[in-house]
Amino acid sequence: MISFIRGNIADVTESSVIVEAGHIGFEIYMTGAAIEEASRMKQEVKIHTYFHVREDAMQLYGFLNKDDLQMFRMLLGVNGIGPKAALGVMSGLSADELRFAVLSDDVKTISKAPGIGRKTAQKMILELKDKLKLEDAFEKKLEHGQEAAGGETLHDGRQEAVEALTALGYSSADALRAVRKVTDVDTEDVEGILRAALKNL
Repeated sequence: MISFIRGNIADVTESSVIVEAGHIGFEIYMTGAAIEEASRMKQEVKIHTYFHVREDAMQLYGFLNKDDLQMFRMLLGVNGIGPKAALGVMSGLSADELRFAVLSDDVKTISKAPGIGRKTAQKMILELKDKLKLEDAFEKKLEHGQEAAGGETLHDGRQEAVEALTALGYSSADALRAVRKVTDVDTEDVEGILRAALKNL
């Protein structure tokens, strides 16, 4: 119903921002990091929103980019996860981190998110894994890296290393897990990453 709101930040609370748009103040629930970022913006902000309707309440949840909103919607599709829990997950993990954690069966990382225990993390992985693709996860990560670097092209050898391992017959999840453990090799050094990752497998 309301896909985004553009306006000025009129006020900030602990868990939400009040955006004034068209002489109306909209309270939008966001993660702490997003609230901080939005409140620092001097010009108009554009917040992508999810409109949640319950019998006793109507609430807006907001994100500064579409990718976070898509991940939030995906989390809502998990049985037993409501908007508050989904926002809790998004406050503990970025969309990129969440995608990779799901694809590599990383229960530990997901259960670090506020209000998410091991069982819920396992359920999330089970229900979301089929909806995510490794190639898409890398593409998005690369996209975000380019945005952060002001649009310059970033080349990350880890993606190539994962692709090489899957070509050797390892599953995407195993390849990803092994490559993620490699932290002491330059991200451009595909051969070095591959050698180290193979030791992890």
